[in-house]
Amino acid sequence: MARLLYIEASPRKERSASIQVAREFLAAYRQSHPGDEVTTLDLWQTPLPPFDGAIIDAKYRILHGEAHTAVEKEAWRAVEEIIAHFKGFDKYLFSLPMWNFGIPYILKHYIDILIQPSYTFSYSPQEGYKGLVVGKPAALIYARGGAYPPGTPAEGMDMQKRYLEMILGFIGFTDLRPIVIEPTLMLGREEYAKMVETKKVAARALAAEF
Repeated sequence: MARLLYIEASPRKERSASIQVAREFLAAYRQSHPGDEVTTLDLWQTPLPPFDGAIIDAKYRILHGEAHTAVEKEAWRAVEEIIAHFKGFDKYLFSLPMWNFGIPYILKHYIDILIQPSYTFSYSPQEGYKGLVVGKPAALIYARGGAYPPGTPAEGMDMQKRYLEMILGFIGFTDLRPIVIEPTLMLGREEYAKMVETKKVAARALAAEF
């Protein structure tokens, strides 16, 4: 039995194109993988500790090879729990909109907690940086109002897909399978509905062999 973690980063819920397509993925995944466990992590409903004070001091203790104080150790426990939860899964599904050419701040907050030395990556002068979350696939469902196709001037403005795939690669992911929903704000109702349905078909196909 495999464990799939679905990370939801849009607050729009029923109005979200990324969530609509992700739900199609999940329905198809449950049909084709009936023995697997699926967990949803709605980041807008998940308490995330502020990355300041004792927590950031604890991080720098790790970077400098020093022991935590009692206060830092207690604060760092929340970070360790979030990382352990994330690493406890075998497969991942992300759904997210583009905000100001990048990712929603709630997802960035979550990523800033996850990306920690000795937990999700390591560094040595001999090897450089090395990801520690390996051998796990991730399906990535992106929605954006504009269009940022490869080879166009707009491609360089896409800090959503580029950033998420870079940071996941940094911690060890090599099997990334994207579905891009665009341009959600530039189509009429009928065109929009047809495009979303096309992406749902792609999501169902991806889920069946995920």
